[in-house]
Amino acid sequence: MSRKSKAKKNNKAQNKHRQTSHEPQARVNQQTEKEEVLDTPQETEQDDRTSNELEEMKDKYLRLLAEFENYKNRTARQQLEMLADCAGKTLLKILPIVDDFDRAAKQEEFPEGVALVHKKLQNTLKQIGIEPVESDGADFNPELHEAVTELPVQDDKLAGKVVDTIEKGYLYNGKVLRYAKVVVGRKQ
Repeated sequence: MSRKSKAKKNNKAQNKHRQTSHEPQARVNQQTEKEEVLDTPQETEQDDRTSNELEEMKDKYLRLLAEFENYKNRTARQQLEMLADCAGKTLLKILPIVDDFDRAAKQEEFPEGVALVHKKLQNTLKQIGIEPVESDGADFNPELHEAVTELPVQDDKLAGKVVDTIEKGYLYNGKVLRYAKVVVGRKQ
């Protein structure tokens, strides 16, 4: 036998072996595919339970995340409110001193240096958002004024208007820090 014929026999034998060895593997693959397609009711039930648990965990996670965001926003808002409250309380303590300064400035003997300090104080208050409520001659507004008393007036134009300011009111960033204490005109 020649070398070529021996090689051909070996090749044929190997090919036959390959074909026979693949046949059982192919049958096994076909069987597993059929088994995978036909899940048992137990497996389907378990898959449903697993997917339900996954959905529940996702829901819990999203709720927890939303709760944490709400917590962050709430604490930030509370902190700002606390700072504003502290600032308001401090400013309320300073306002009587500002009133004294204003009364002293109306006196004839008001030294020039003190006048400069008074002006600087007024500018500083304006910079931080404190503005006086202008009330003399204005219509009485219960959101800005506190009526201490009523004064009978002869002129009907002054009825319901602020006739005199006893204590100046102040706004802090547009909100009432202290109501103006006023005397309101009333028809006779």
